[in-house]
Amino acid sequence: MPVPDKIGRYRVLRLIGSGAFATVWLGADDALEASVAIKVLADNWAYHADLRARFEEEGRIMRRVDSPLLVRVLDVGELPDGRPYLVMPFAAGGTLADRLAAGPMPVREALLVAADIAGGVAELHAAGVLHRDLKPSNVLFQPADDRDRVLVADLGLAKALANASGFTIAAGTPGYAAPEQGRPGFGLDVRADVYGIGATLHHMLTGRPARPGDRPSRGRPGVPPTVDEIVRRALHPDPRRRWASAAELAGALRAAAESTREGARRRRALQVPVRVGGATLALAAALALAGSAAVLPAPPGWVRVRDAAGVVSIAVPRAWAGHLRDAGWNPSALRLPGVHAPGLVVAPDLAAWADPASVLPGVFVGASDALAGGATPALPDHEPCVRQPDRTATAAGASAQVRRWTSCPGPVSYSEVVLAVPQRAYGVYVQIKQVDGVDRTDEILAGLRLSAYS
Repeated sequence: MPVPDKIGRYRVLRLIGSGAFATVWLGADDALEASVAIKVLADNWAYHADLRARFEEEGRIMRRVDSPLLVRVLDVGELPDGRPYLVMPFAAGGTLADRLAAGPMPVREALLVAADIAGGVAELHAAGVLHRDLKPSNVLFQPADDRDRVLVADLGLAKALANASGFTIAAGTPGYAAPEQGRPGFGLDVRADVYGIGATLHHMLTGRPARPGDRPSRGRPGVPPTVDEIVRRALHPDPRRRWASAAELAGALRAAAESTREGARRRRALQVPVRVGGATLALAAALALAGSAAVLPAPPGWVRVRDAAGVVSIAVPRAWAGHLRDAGWNPSALRLPGVHAPGLVVAPDLAAWADPASVLPGVFVGASDALAGGATPALPDHEPCVRQPDRTATAAGASAQVRRWTSCPGPVSYSEVVLAVPQRAYGVYVQIKQVDGVDRTDEILAGLRLSAYS
């Protein structure tokens, strides 16, 4: 698709996206020194009166309903070939669909985003407008200092509520549209958009659209029952049994987000062993506080550290090696039999690393006689992260079992590794916390070195 030099008075930089009915370009408003998004009706639809009217109506709605939760229209115009265009602020944070391509979101973040979507939709409803096409690609993000601002976009299917009972065509996107939207002539109301919000939240929580009768906890164990119930009610096939309005749903979502935050605070305060951030806290507490900073040869850009007894050593990226505790650990932290055993933990700042809310990488390594005897450790449950399929890897010449958790708040990921080393008559537990989206689990395990101990 050739890139036009200008659209109206706006200089065109590149294509952002295109769909069946419109193309969106990134433009520059040189007069105001601002980036803009320019939505142009596709040329093959320019002479279809109904679609042209729908496109132009979108601009009028966006101008009329002025809300910080909705995309605004800055300007309108018409190309020389007669196609209309809308000019909007450029949302540099991309779409919700872009973010979900990397997998599910942390529970609290998903709740907050859904609450903002519901808030924006409630303002549409207050203005007498039904959206009818809520889905991840129609939710944008504008970067902000605290939390990216959510913007509901693409009102191309929007319709006045006063005319809702007169809909004569099916509208919406499968997987997100309420069942009644697939029945031509069926009267729609605000509860159709409630369904779209629920379907979008389900996708944020599980990484996929909802199926009939679905609950988020079926695709993501650990989703709180309260959240399960919010989504179940929003997706009820009978509109009369859904949340009565987007505003009511927004209130329930914000309350659930606050409850999730308070629950995390209580877990951190209690420092319950063998949970995340329970796990890291419990393990850090089990480690002796004294120790030497043993630094040994390692690959370029990495640092090798070992425990004070010289039994276990590991190589980590140099940026991870700010603090070291090397005087051992207590295997009872994982409900294993035994007493004090060799172990170490290394991180940029151990005091902060022990906080599950911190975005700091690090590695814990602990030896245990019980692991050689086949004992099963109580590995941490990193809720609200997403557990990936278990796999095997090689470490210290032995087969290691790897359990990985991703899509944690932060973003943070955890790798839980257990291996028995027959030639050493003991086993090893490794926890790797990573924060930059790069999985170095196998690289770190390749640097694990073990010596005999008694």
